[in-house]
Amino acid sequence: MIEHLYILTILTIWASLVLTLVTLAGGVTFLLTHLRRTNVARLPELSRYPRVTVVVPAHNEERVIRETVRAILGLHYPADRLEVLIYADNCQDRTAERVRDLLQRPKYAGRQVRVIERTGSGGKAGVLNDALKIATGEYLGVYDADAAPEHNALYFLVQKVLEDPERYAAAFGRNKTRNYQQNFLTRCINLEIINTQRIQHTGLWQLFKIGRIPGTNFIINRQMVTDLGGWHHGALTEDTAISFSLMRAGKLIALAHRAEAFQQEPETLFAYYNQRKRWARGNYEVLAANLKHLLDRSPWRIKVEVLYYLCTFFWFNAAIVLSNGLFVFNGLATVLQGHVPLLHPAIAMGETLSILFLLNWVAMFYLYILQMNIALASDYGQATVVNFLYSLVAYFTYSQLFIVVSLAAVGDILRDKLTGKRHTHWYKTQRF
Repeated sequence: MIEHLYILTILTIWASLVLTLVTLAGGVTFLLTHLRRTNVARLPELSRYPRVTVVVPAHNEERVIRETVRAILGLHYPADRLEVLIYADNCQDRTAERVRDLLQRPKYAGRQVRVIERTGSGGKAGVLNDALKIATGEYLGVYDADAAPEHNALYFLVQKVLEDPERYAAAFGRNKTRNYQQNFLTRCINLEIINTQRIQHTGLWQLFKIGRIPGTNFIINRQMVTDLGGWHHGALTEDTAISFSLMRAGKLIALAHRAEAFQQEPETLFAYYNQRKRWARGNYEVLAANLKHLLDRSPWRIKVEVLYYLCTFFWFNAAIVLSNGLFVFNGLATVLQGHVPLLHPAIAMGETLSILFLLNWVAMFYLYILQMNIALASDYGQATVVNFLYSLVAYFTYSQLFIVVSLAAVGDILRDKLTGKRHTHWYKTQRF
């Protein structure tokens, strides 16, 4: 039995390495293809400027909302083609008041901005569905209350969808951490985001033309969303759910890699844990709902995406837990073998395969460092000695939190299945 577990774990780790290498190859190819920098001071005129409705869902966001709204109103896009809807969603603070105070400034006179105080349900998905009913834009743009877009972000998003408007139902950009120097946690989150967006997103787009709506800093065709029935009301990860819906419809979510927004990340372990557990549970639920598409006639891209999620969240995750379990078991067996002779065969088997485990570990660590350094080198100002040292420490500390969060999310799902009640509620990420 122990032998089979060892072999299964080793094979799984090698499968994970192969998948990582494939994605890394795609990401590097994308980066080398797009090395040429654009002179943002002389951007060419777009073939047309479709009307865009930017929606900002905000629940108790008085600390950050003004900077976000100021950045949106400063976007490099014709003011008469931009509508902005600010939703103060069930707020108990001065979110709406702070936006209205900002709009009193003369420079914003005549701008098409509405501040809507909402008391409905459904969380962020509910806000987006409400906005869908009154939006006048051909495209909906979404920015979270803490995600301030860079000056040209909307220009690059629109530029991308106009390359092939029939296939590109949406376009998404990159999000950067604006408080990454705050503490150890925010520095690790920053490294995770850089790696995800500079390697994984670019690799999947380069190889398979697969994109994912990230929740903020994206635009989507309004009529397409209407045809799909809108966002899943109350979804914990409405972005993942709508991404799968678009892929089922045969549409692409295009990567606009030059469209950037700067968002605030959790600064405490408590805020991080609750945010990521909600994301993990939401992704599990969306994945479970889409597993059936592996065997039906859905577009091949959705099958690839389901397999990718399945490997990342279940197979490889389970292999890490199993590997850690075997490590603990062997440690205990080594200590107790003098008192429990039956444990000796298990230890012998561990010694036989220990060299393979060591090689696997070295390969995984080397690939992680290689991937992280390529990602950092591709992001202006991030390729520093400090970030490299943090990436080394993060491998043994922060990266392990994903296992804890995933197990907690699975535990919540199983609990709700057994009790027949949904106990998980939307957690408002704390702002600083």
